[in-house]
Amino acid sequence: MFARTAAMATVLVFLSAPAFAFYCPNQGKAIDHALSTAGLSADQKAEVKKLRDAGMALHGSGDHTGAVKSLAAATRIILNGM
Repeated sequence: MFARTAAMATVLVFLSAPAFAFYCPNQGKAIDHALSTAGLSADQKAEVKKLRDAGMALHGSGDHTGAVKSLAAATRIILNGM
């Protein structure tokens, strides 16, 4: 019973990877749009751009978990600056 459950969980994890792959470009576009409208300091904008670029590079290399973390960090800076 446990082996069957573990096998199903593994399959679900592998099937969810493409969902994360589609998330990254949309989040990158949202960050770009927010940068143009958010009232952030120059240092904050530079940090957001650095995190966004790192996230998109990670996405391009296939590290979608790292990409989501980097893009989320950029989003948090934008939200805290509002």
